Amino acid sequence: MELAQRRQFFRRLKRRIPAPTTELQYNSVFELLIAVILSAQATDVGVNKATTLLYAKANTPEGILALGEDGLKKYIKTIGLFNAKAKNIIATCRILVEAHGSVVPNHRAALEALPGVGRKTANVVLNTAFGEPTIAVDTHIFRVSNRTSLALGKTPLAVELGLLDAVPKRYLSDAHHWLILHGRYTCTARNPKCGGCCVSDLCEWDEKANYGTVG
Repeated sequence: MELAQRRQFFRRLKRRIPAPTTELQYNSVFELLIAVILSAQATDVGVNKATTLLYAKANTPEGILALGEDGLKKYIKTIGLFNAKAKNIIATCRILVEAHGSVVPNHRAALEALPGVGRKTANVVLNTAFGEPTIAVDTHIFRVSNRTSLALGKTPLAVELGLLDAVPKRYLSDAHHWLILHGRYTCTARNPKCGGCCVSDLCEWDEKANYGTVG
């Protein structure tokens, strides 16, 4: 996709959603971090249902540590992999208290040193909480990037690096959210809504004509 097309691509996404943000519910950087850890292989809707109850009881590293691993599990048991996530969250809270004064760090190395926090989670926190121009490649962004030919890659890291190069600088801070929302609601895995897609004429997917009027 040429530069002019990429500019038009994100100009249209911005026009549709001027101020995109995560659909995870949070009121602090710490709440965001825990929600993102929980969101791995889970839906935002499911995470929000669990954290609404959890954060009413404990929404600080100290508060969650006071719950203990078993106490935390009671709040997140509806979420996939909750046993492993509970263990990681308790360990992360302990590190935040002991090494960071209970404050979520704002740099990648420290974030990725936290249990349960990989590159994707760190990217979400850096982008959403701290305004860094990072892109966390989840299944939606991976699909949209490859399907449209915006950024081709066989791995999430390859797509991330491709997007960092492909996305015009003025749109980079919000690109993460635009692409996730586009993949979640328009460029879906099954039955994508190509007929109503605002960037369908820019998309290079060979099969788009099979999913409604294009253009």
